[in-house]
Amino acid sequence: MPRSSKNSSPNGGPVTLAMVAARAGVSMQTVSNAINSPDLLRPETLERVRRAIDEMGYRPSRAAQTLRSGSSKLIGYGIQPTPPGTAGAVMDRFLHALSDAADEAGYRILLFASPPGGPSLDGYEELLAQHEVDGFVLSGTERGDPRQSWLTKRGVPFIGFGRMWSGRPLGDWVDVDGACGTDAAVEHLVALGHRKIAFLGWGRGTSGAGDDRAEGWLRAMRRHGLATRGRRGQSIVNDIEAARAAAKPLLDGGATAVVAASDVLALGCYQTLRERGLAPGRDVAVVGFDDSPTAELLSPGLSSVAQPLEEVGRECVRLLLARIAAPGSPPERLLLEPSLIVRDSAGTPLSDRA
Repeated sequence: MPRSSKNSSPNGGPVTLAMVAARAGVSMQTVSNAINSPDLLRPETLERVRRAIDEMGYRPSRAAQTLRSGSSKLIGYGIQPTPPGTAGAVMDRFLHALSDAADEAGYRILLFASPPGGPSLDGYEELLAQHEVDGFVLSGTERGDPRQSWLTKRGVPFIGFGRMWSGRPLGDWVDVDGACGTDAAVEHLVALGHRKIAFLGWGRGTSGAGDDRAEGWLRAMRRHGLATRGRRGQSIVNDIEAARAAAKPLLDGGATAVVAASDVLALGCYQTLRERGLAPGRDVAVVGFDDSPTAELLSPGLSSVAQPLEEVGRECVRLLLARIAAPGSPPERLLLEPSLIVRDSAGTPLSDRA
């Protein structure tokens, strides 16, 4: 006889709390405690109930849990469309890590659409009006972002993936030290013999993360006494075509290496080099940022600064749940260190090049 499917009883109906209690040989209150207050049970009882829950595929009613605990176990996340000509794989990886971490903590990520063109409040007020989320994770935090102050005024827990960058510091955040990453890239290139190292980023003041990454390049260049005038290229947006144009004056200025603020900008640099009959890695070293899937697939492979996105996802969930549990506690802010992944685009000493 075929076994019943998960979350259904032998007669085809849904598995109930009473059925799980009968299977485990305990009361319905004990099953409820196993789900909502496991610390009240002896370890052997808790294990028996959890085994019955797993074997029967029982899924507690979310609505009932919300009524009992006042918590929906939902975390809101506004997702923006990826503009043409850019790479969205980095945020995809972050969202996957965030979802895994939330799942382990008994929460789910509730996605809602955010309009293109920068952070806005669209979607946040609607979800709060429906009492459907316990808190929010914010990404794409930039100067002038209205979300932090709006949520703070309403006492809504949130965590930012990214610093606030301007104005009065608000809330908790987890970020990656972009300056540390580009500093490490320059150190690597200097060790290979490069002295004319350019930076390809975004316009000054247009992106907090972009300015942070530019600062790391500038800091390392000054530490080694290397010239920076004329070596900073600015792409208007994170776009391959814009990066191609921005890379041209850097190469005209004799740069032997380019550190880019993203892998997308690095790809634009690749294309400009090839237009000139030059080979990335052999004629001009290139280092990107984000270590997107494109970095490894390019030929030659793109050296890139990798963000620890799995750790970012875990810490975002940890800090948000801590904020939900203790709304009045002091803010916590974490700056995580990235790592440089060296591939063929920046792996050969300058003296060894033909």
